[in-house]
Amino acid sequence: MNSPPPEPAANPQASAPSIADAAIMLRSAIGQIRFARDYTLELLENTPREFWYTIPAGLPTHVAWQVGHLTVSQYGLLMFRMRGRDPDDLDLIPGKFRKAYGRESTPNPNPSAQSTPDELLERLAKVHQQSLQVLAGLDPAVLLQPVDMPYAAFPFKLGAILFCPIHEGIHAGQLGVLRRAHGLPPVR
Repeated sequence: MNSPPPEPAANPQASAPSIADAAIMLRSAIGQIRFARDYTLELLENTPREFWYTIPAGLPTHVAWQVGHLTVSQYGLLMFRMRGRDPDDLDLIPGKFRKAYGRESTPNPNPSAQSTPDELLERLAKVHQQSLQVLAGLDPAVLLQPVDMPYAAFPFKLGAILFCPIHEGIHAGQLGVLRRAHGLPPVR
Protein backbone atom coordinates (compact mmCIF):
# COMPACT_ATOMS: atom_id res chain seq x y z
CA MET A 1 0.00 0.00 0.00
CA ASN A 2 1.29 3.44 -0.94
CA SER A 3 1.65 6.09 1.72
CA PRO A 4 0.00 9.48 1.14
CA PRO A 5 2.15 12.25 -0.31
CA PRO A 6 3.86 14.50 2.21
CA GLU A 7 2.10 17.68 3.21
CA PRO A 8 3.56 20.86 1.69
CA ALA A 9 5.92 22.72 3.97
CA ALA A 10 4.20 25.45 5.99
CA ASN A 11 7.09 27.74 5.07
CA PRO A 12 7.98 27.46 1.37
CA GLN A 13 11.43 28.86 2.15
CA ALA A 14 12.07 25.78 4.32
CA SER A 15 11.82 23.56 1.23
CA ALA A 16 14.08 25.74 -0.90
CA PRO A 17 17.06 24.03 -2.47
CA SER A 18 20.54 25.28 -1.75
CA ILE A 19 22.01 27.78 -4.19
CA ALA A 20 24.34 25.06 -5.48
CA ASP A 21 21.42 22.66 -6.07
CA ALA A 22 19.40 25.46 -7.69
CA ALA A 23 22.26 26.08 -10.13
CA ILE A 24 22.30 22.38 -11.05
CA MET A 25 18.52 22.40 -11.53
CA LEU A 26 18.86 25.50 -13.73
CA ARG A 27 21.28 23.66 -16.04
CA SER A 28 18.86 20.75 -16.25
CA ALA A 29 15.90 23.05 -16.90
CA ILE A 30 17.79 24.75 -19.74
CA GLY A 31 18.25 21.34 -21.37
CA GLN A 32 14.53 20.62 -20.98
CA ILE A 33 13.61 24.05 -22.38
CA ARG A 34 15.76 23.35 -25.46
CA PHE A 35 14.28 19.86 -25.89
CA ALA A 36 10.69 21.14 -25.59
CA ARG A 37 11.37 23.87 -28.14
CA ASP A 38 12.97 21.44 -30.59
CA TYR A 39 9.87 19.23 -30.36
CA THR A 40 7.55 22.20 -30.86
CA LEU A 41 9.53 23.28 -33.93
CA GLU A 42 9.37 19.74 -35.32
CA LEU A 43 5.58 19.84 -35.01
CA LEU A 44 5.40 23.27 -36.64
CA GLU A 45 7.72 22.33 -39.51
CA ASN A 46 5.38 19.45 -40.29
CA THR A 47 2.18 21.52 -40.17
CA PRO A 48 1.23 23.19 -43.46
CA ARG A 49 0.74 26.94 -43.16
CA GLU A 50 -2.78 26.73 -44.60
CA PHE A 51 -3.88 25.15 -41.29
CA TRP A 52 -2.33 27.75 -38.98
CA TYR A 53 -5.45 29.96 -38.59
CA THR A 54 -8.12 27.29 -38.90
CA ILE A 55 -9.90 26.31 -35.70
CA PRO A 56 -11.03 22.69 -36.18
CA ALA A 57 -14.60 21.81 -35.22
CA GLY A 58 -14.87 21.11 -31.51
CA LEU A 59 -11.53 22.73 -30.63
CA PRO A 60 -10.99 26.21 -29.14
CA THR A 61 -7.65 27.12 -30.73
CA HIS A 62 -5.41 27.16 -33.79
CA VAL A 63 -1.70 26.75 -34.51
CA ALA A 64 -0.91 30.46 -34.84
CA TRP A 65 -2.37 31.20 -31.39
CA GLN A 66 -0.32 28.38 -29.86
CA VAL A 67 2.89 29.85 -31.33
CA GLY A 68 2.07 33.37 -30.19
CA HIS A 69 1.11 32.11 -26.75
CA LEU A 70 4.36 30.16 -26.33
CA THR A 71 6.26 33.32 -27.28
CA VAL A 72 4.47 35.50 -24.72
CA SER A 73 4.74 32.82 -22.02
CA GLN A 74 8.43 32.15 -22.49
CA TYR A 75 9.10 35.88 -22.37
CA GLY A 76 7.09 36.18 -19.15
CA LEU A 77 8.59 33.17 -17.39
CA LEU A 78 12.23 33.47 -18.45
CA MET A 79 12.83 37.14 -19.15
CA PHE A 80 10.31 39.38 -17.38
CA ARG A 81 10.27 37.32 -14.17
CA MET A 82 14.04 36.96 -14.07
CA ARG A 83 15.15 40.54 -14.79
CA GLY A 84 12.07 42.72 -15.15
CA ARG A 85 11.11 44.63 -18.30
CA ASP A 86 13.91 46.09 -20.44
CA PRO A 87 13.14 49.04 -22.74
CA ASP A 88 13.75 46.81 -25.80
CA ASP A 89 11.10 44.36 -24.59
CA LEU A 90 8.32 46.57 -25.96
CA ASP A 91 9.67 45.93 -29.46
CA LEU A 92 10.11 42.24 -28.74
CA ILE A 93 6.67 41.72 -27.13
CA PRO A 94 4.46 44.75 -27.87
CA GLY A 95 1.30 45.19 -25.83
CA LYS A 96 -0.87 44.33 -28.85
CA PHE A 97 0.97 41.01 -29.24
CA ARG A 98 0.65 40.24 -25.51
CA LYS A 99 -3.08 40.95 -25.65
CA ALA A 100 -3.55 38.75 -28.74
CA TYR A 101 -1.72 35.72 -27.32
CA GLY A 102 -1.70 36.05 -23.52
CA ARG A 103 -3.38 33.74 -21.05
CA GLU A 104 -6.81 35.37 -21.20
CA SER A 105 -6.87 35.86 -24.99
CA THR A 106 -9.11 34.20 -27.57
CA PRO A 107 -7.69 32.82 -30.85
CA ASN A 108 -8.67 34.92 -33.84
CA PRO A 109 -9.29 32.86 -37.02
CA ASN A 110 -8.75 35.89 -39.30
CA PRO A 111 -5.17 35.66 -40.66
CA SER A 112 -5.17 39.26 -41.88
CA ALA A 113 -5.78 40.52 -38.34
CA GLN A 114 -2.59 39.00 -36.90
CA SER A 115 1.03 38.10 -37.49
CA THR A 116 2.01 35.81 -40.35
CA PRO A 117 3.50 32.38 -39.62
CA ASP A 118 6.96 33.71 -40.56
CA GLU A 119 6.57 36.67 -38.19
CA LEU A 120 5.35 34.40 -35.40
CA LEU A 121 8.26 31.99 -35.89
CA GLU A 122 10.77 34.85 -36.00
CA ARG A 123 9.47 36.33 -32.73
CA LEU A 124 9.35 32.85 -31.14
CA ALA A 125 13.01 32.32 -32.07
CA LYS A 126 14.10 35.76 -30.80
CA VAL A 127 12.41 35.29 -27.44
CA HIS A 128 13.88 31.80 -27.10
CA GLN A 129 17.41 32.99 -27.91
CA GLN A 130 17.20 36.00 -25.59
CA SER A 131 15.63 33.90 -22.82
CA LEU A 132 18.53 31.47 -22.92
CA GLN A 133 20.94 34.42 -22.73
CA VAL A 134 19.12 35.73 -19.65
CA LEU A 135 19.30 32.31 -17.99
CA ALA A 136 23.00 31.93 -18.83
CA GLY A 137 23.74 35.22 -17.10
CA LEU A 138 21.74 34.66 -13.92
CA ASP A 139 23.41 34.80 -10.55
CA PRO A 140 22.33 31.51 -8.90
CA ALA A 141 21.21 33.40 -5.78
CA VAL A 142 18.49 35.08 -7.92
CA LEU A 143 16.93 31.65 -8.47
CA LEU A 144 15.65 31.61 -4.89
CA GLN A 145 13.80 34.94 -5.04
CA PRO A 146 10.02 34.45 -4.59
CA VAL A 147 7.49 34.66 -7.45
CA ASP A 148 3.75 34.24 -7.84
CA MET A 149 2.10 31.47 -9.86
CA PRO A 150 2.65 30.01 -12.37
CA TYR A 151 5.62 27.99 -11.24
CA ALA A 152 6.51 24.35 -10.67
CA ALA A 153 7.97 22.74 -7.56
CA PHE A 154 9.14 25.95 -5.84
CA PRO A 155 7.55 29.42 -5.40
CA PHE A 156 10.82 30.99 -6.53
CA LYS A 157 12.29 32.20 -9.80
CA LEU A 158 13.70 28.70 -10.21
CA GLY A 159 10.13 27.36 -10.12
CA ALA A 160 9.11 29.66 -12.99
CA ILE A 161 12.06 28.34 -15.01
CA LEU A 162 11.09 24.74 -14.19
CA PHE A 163 7.53 25.46 -15.31
CA CYS A 164 8.57 26.74 -18.75
CA PRO A 165 9.31 23.35 -20.42
CA ILE A 166 6.23 21.82 -18.78
CA HIS A 167 4.10 24.62 -20.21
CA GLU A 168 5.66 24.22 -23.65
CA GLY A 169 5.01 20.46 -23.50
CA ILE A 170 1.35 21.11 -22.76
CA HIS A 171 1.09 23.34 -25.82
CA ALA A 172 3.08 20.91 -27.97
CA GLY A 173 0.38 18.40 -27.07
CA GLN A 174 -2.25 20.86 -28.24
CA LEU A 175 -0.32 21.30 -31.49
CA GLY A 176 -0.37 17.51 -31.88
CA VAL A 177 -4.13 17.43 -31.35
CA LEU A 178 -4.59 20.26 -33.86
CA ARG A 179 -2.50 18.36 -36.41
CA ARG A 180 -4.63 15.25 -35.93
CA ALA A 181 -7.85 17.29 -36.20
CA HIS A 182 -6.57 18.53 -39.57
CA GLY A 183 -6.04 14.92 -40.69
CA LEU A 184 -2.25 15.00 -40.42
CA PRO A 185 -0.29 11.98 -39.15
CA PRO A 186 1.61 12.11 -35.86
CA VAL A 187 5.17 13.42 -36.04
CA ARG A 188 6.57 10.88 -33.58
